Amino acid sequence: MITGSYLSKIFGNSPVHPLQQHMYKVYQCAKLLIPFFEAVAKEDLQEMSALQEQISKMESEADDLKRDLQMQLPKGLFMPVDRRDLLSILKTQDKIANRSKDISGLILGRKMKLPSPLGEKFVEYVTQSIEASKQALKTVNQLDELVETGFSGNEIKFVQERIVILEELESENDRKQVELRATLFEMESQLPPVDVMFMYRVIDWIGTLADLAQRVGHRLQLMLAK
Repeated sequence: MITGSYLSKIFGNSPVHPLQQHMYKVYQCAKLLIPFFEAVAKEDLQEMSALQEQISKMESEADDLKRDLQMQLPKGLFMPVDRRDLLSILKTQDKIANRSKDISGLILGRKMKLPSPLGEKFVEYVTQSIEASKQALKTVNQLDELVETGFSGNEIKFVQERIVILEELESENDRKQVELRATLFEMESQLPPVDVMFMYRVIDWIGTLADLAQRVGHRLQLMLAK
């Protein structure tokens, strides 16, 4: 008689749910950047500090989930999805949380100020970027249904639609980045030069959040194509 534990040893526990848990934690971490930038725009240092602490905590919890999944991921041949693909998606997801912590840490560390209309533009830009992470989460959350259906049916269509949305969001994020850079360029002479340099760095880092979310979708797409 073949027992459940024997099958578990052959096929391993499905890593899909832990991957989804990790992406959810990553999204919760990145999403805190929206109220964080609102606090920056209001020059509310106390709120900035509290939110940065929450972001760091979320990033640490995401790291714990990542390590647990890496340690528990079966190395056998009998898995519903390729181990290397899962690790690649996991690594990309984790970079979103890491970058969110980098952004909030740099701004708080320098006590950066974003005078109007720069502050409002930053809030719009980061909100657009986080929307891409939200769509990446929706895509990853469909993975268990894909496994159950053998990567076929309506679930494939749903994932492909989410990937198209991710591409559109990333393009819109690029447009907002251009607008924000133009606004900052017009205000450069009114701001400390060193602050301006770090603002451009923050703009680039926020842009990578949308890029990484899109990359999660592309890695899923490649996995489905195998």
